[in-house]
Amino acid sequence: MADFVFRISPNIVLGSYSSSRTGQFVREWGSRFLLVADPVLSEFGITEKTVQSLKDYNIDCVIFDEISSNSDTALVEQALKLARDARVHGLITIGGMKISNTGKIVCALFDEKKTVYDFMEGAAFSEKALPCICIPTTVSNEFLFTDKAPIIDARTGQLKMLRFQPGLCRLVVSDPNLIVSLTENQFMAMILRAVCITVEAYVSQKANFFSDTIIEKAAELLGYVLSETPALMTATPKEQLAMEGGCMAALGAASASSGAATLLSHAVNARCKVSPALTAAILLPHIIEDAATVKEDRLAKLARILNVAGENSSNDTAVGLFAEAVRSKIAQFNLPARLKDVSVSLEQLALCIDDVGKLDVTPEFHRSMTEDDLFDIVKYAF
Repeated sequence: MADFVFRISPNIVLGSYSSSRTGQFVREWGSRFLLVADPVLSEFGITEKTVQSLKDYNIDCVIFDEISSNSDTALVEQALKLARDARVHGLITIGGMKISNTGKIVCALFDEKKTVYDFMEGAAFSEKALPCICIPTTVSNEFLFTDKAPIIDARTGQLKMLRFQPGLCRLVVSDPNLIVSLTENQFMAMILRAVCITVEAYVSQKANFFSDTIIEKAAELLGYVLSETPALMTATPKEQLAMEGGCMAALGAASASSGAATLLSHAVNARCKVSPALTAAILLPHIIEDAATVKEDRLAKLARILNVAGENSSNDTAVGLFAEAVRSKIAQFNLPARLKDVSVSLEQLALCIDDVGKLDVTPEFHRSMTEDDLFDIVKYAF
């Protein structure tokens, strides 16, 4: 096999109340930051606590929380102008995936002369990026540890992928106490999306021994959250298990790759403004059934680790139980079971598939897939 180069980047701090030490963690990168925050966090006092942590260490910050429903080029340009005008030394993001992606893209663009549209068309980044510190408040972000991020072209609604400088994200602080703004149904949708990230990374053609090890641990942690009865061997709150499992899933996906469902969920979000968590949850059982045609043994192993299939079950049975367990959770928490239930048409989905096809990432999926193959999966899920 090819040489595998092992390097952990960025630094990861994972634990309860770890976000209260933000000022201590970030001071090595500067004394003036742009804080990109989800506006809903102010309702819970989280943004204010973060600002106070920075002030305690004599760190100035400019708050940017005028966040629209999507991370598009217009939002990036707005945040970029504010960062440049304030002459910040780095960015801190606190929020979900659109917040962290926006922050990382702004860091990559900060010293560049070209526009975000130039880089969307394939221009290469040449300047050193600002340091970015991410504080996630959700449990499913497959791009958290990668040197790329999806972005929506505000002019067309099309999904694009930006690949920027390595090592841009210097620190990730995962604090389970920040999962405060989700309903029970939203929380389960996030968990199913994290399971989807786990599945697609595990069966990816880029999977390796490192990603396998990390993903298997992620599946174990997420399995505890999915379980109807708490595991006897752990008294850990489900929020902490979810944050730990999601963090491990993102790390595994960065070492392997994202898959068809997660990327389609971004494209549907870009075109149709549907939550990526809902789309990924709907597509997950269909991805499991499709991947079983080429990676049945790996899916069966994952099903046993997630504790949705017995240790002695056959591979075929385990995979079937896995898909059924996902559908049961969707029904139990009253989540949409079909793509048509989120008010999208097949014509719109066809455009989304075309967008994913243009990202040039299909060779990383569980099997080589054409746009026709993707459309077949979408039709079954519709």
